[in-house]
Amino acid sequence: MRVASVFKVAAVPILALLAAGCLGGGSAPAELLTLTPAQTVPAGEARSAGAGGALAVLTPTVARSINTRRIPVYVDPITIEYLVNATYVEEPNQLFRRVLAETIAARTGRLVLDPGNFTQEAGATLSGQLLQFGFEPARMEVVVSYEAAIARTGQDLQTRRFEARVPVTTQTAVTIAPALNQAANQVAGEVADWIGG
Repeated sequence: MRVASVFKVAAVPILALLAAGCLGGGSAPAELLTLTPAQTVPAGEARSAGAGGALAVLTPTVARSINTRRIPVYVDPITIEYLVNATYVEEPNQLFRRVLAETIAARTGRLVLDPGNFTQEAGATLSGQLLQFGFEPARMEVVVSYEAAIARTGQDLQTRRFEARVPVTTQTAVTIAPALNQAANQVAGEVADWIGG
């Protein structure tokens, strides 16, 4: 079973990547991975929010080990390797932010803003750190760990850590990438429920 049958894989022509300077030197991958939200806002659905009623979802900060388009393999507490033949179209924190924003909008009905386009209109801001996003071979599980922080106008800052683990049967991108997609969606759903409508 190919990864494409489990979730979307962006197949990008190699010449287009090289022309855009996206991959630098070396051989380009035949396909690139992405994350897709399990829940989405229906097309054509209009939303609005009163003053301070919108939510801005910021891109999570990441450790250097995750600030890559490759999938980290947490060999042990002090050793990290990277999965072969597995490359994301963007860094995981960028992809996770989109899953998070879409999931929150779909589950809560809130107006969720892209902070790149809107800065002053949001009454609440969700920020955080993506602590882990990879594969643990000792447990044969993928793990997504996210430390969230919600700042609402006139309220105390709140934080909460979320973690999802999904078992896998093989140490290949065919099983690990879809499991990471599932774990990312599980965390996003739990964050959405925590924030509420």
